[in-house]
Amino acid sequence: MMSANSVSSGGAMVGSEGGRRWRLPRWWLYGLGGLGLVGLVVYSLRPQPVAVDLGEVTQGALQVTIAAEGRTRVRDRFVVAAPVAGELRRIALRQGDRVEEGEIVAQIDSLPIDSQVAATQAQIRALRAEMAGVDTQRPKPAALRAAQAQIQAARATQQQAQAQVAQAESAVAQADRDRDRLAALQAAGAISQQDLEAAQLTVTERRQALETVRQQVSVAQAEIQAAQANLAVLTQEQQDPDYLLDVYQAQIASLEADLTSLSADAGRATIAAPAAGQVLQILEESARHVAAGTPLLELGNANSLELVIDILSADAVRVAPGDPIEVNRWGGDETLTATVRQVEPAAFTETSALGVDEQRVNVIADFSTLPPGLGDGYRVDAEIIVWQAVDAVQVPVSALFRCDTAWCTFVADNGRAQQRQVELGHRSDFAAVVASGLAVGDQVILYPSDQIESGTRIAGR
Repeated sequence: MMSANSVSSGGAMVGSEGGRRWRLPRWWLYGLGGLGLVGLVVYSLRPQPVAVDLGEVTQGALQVTIAAEGRTRVRDRFVVAAPVAGELRRIALRQGDRVEEGEIVAQIDSLPIDSQVAATQAQIRALRAEMAGVDTQRPKPAALRAAQAQIQAARATQQQAQAQVAQAESAVAQADRDRDRLAALQAAGAISQQDLEAAQLTVTERRQALETVRQQVSVAQAEIQAAQANLAVLTQEQQDPDYLLDVYQAQIASLEADLTSLSADAGRATIAAPAAGQVLQILEESARHVAAGTPLLELGNANSLELVIDILSADAVRVAPGDPIEVNRWGGDETLTATVRQVEPAAFTETSALGVDEQRVNVIADFSTLPPGLGDGYRVDAEIIVWQAVDAVQVPVSALFRCDTAWCTFVADNGRAQQRQVELGHRSDFAAVVASGLAVGDQVILYPSDQIESGTRIAGR
């Protein structure tokens, strides 16, 4: 005898009523099993949510900083150099020694300079002695007076000869007239031919006398020119010593200038400290010959340090005097503070570790407090704060991506990703200020991959 829940070979017994038993057809069981199998296949083929990392839009303090390496530097550094060439004596100071202003820190042997001073002085004395003998080369005043008297005598002779020329010319004219009258009388038979010839001879004699006195005038003119030339020579010889005196005076002035310079060099052979401080570095310790301008040692106040930070020129335009700086990894546990004093106006080229030439700019800053033990040239890590706020609405930078010319992010909305365009303000390495497009508490997808689109089902990891 079978129970009420037994299954026969023709179907399934599912119940009884009034002693009657009824069964489901077998094909129903097969149909239900097939529907379950199809459901499993459909569920397995259904797209699964993309696993994502989620971040949150928050409101709080935010700083925009420029991180770079820096180094400490003595603010007032003095490089003491050799003012003159010479033999440097061994420097007895050591690094760290304190010196006072005016204290002797180095000495250059001044004997060669002293010898040059003595030689220059001797040259000046020799030139002055030669100047004293210049006047002996001048012509004597008597020679000048004799030359002037010779000119006057020649001019008197010339005037006398010119008067004789006038007389001779008058005599010639008179003889010509007498000859002409006698020629008319002889033609009339009043006088003899002998009287006419005598008159002609007188004309000839008078003409010869005129030529003689004219030659005397030419001789007197030549004597005047010769006397004037002699006077010009004597006058030039009188002025030549003045030229020599100018030459000597120029040479003496040059030597006196050299003497002043040498005397000053002799005084600078003893080198004193320009200011009080400590010896930072000895550059020339041993005794040797040094040229003028050779650095010998460095002095400075180790208790007056400044901070030098070199940053990219593209970052330097965002830094301004007064910006705060946080200093870490200087050797102590606490964070030091400093303030930007100056952004140097000129950049310099530096090759990076990757071999790329970079334009960098030095930022100079002053420490707020200087801890003990920090010295010159120490390396530190610095963060220049170029902007900060205490209640900025901010989104993680890793959630942002470019969409055309704007910034966008994916917001998690009811299990799906929704793309949203945002407007940003200042940004740091990790967060950016949200000007519009997001609200505090919004969940955003960090590091969105190519699988994420608007409407994509997502699930947080």
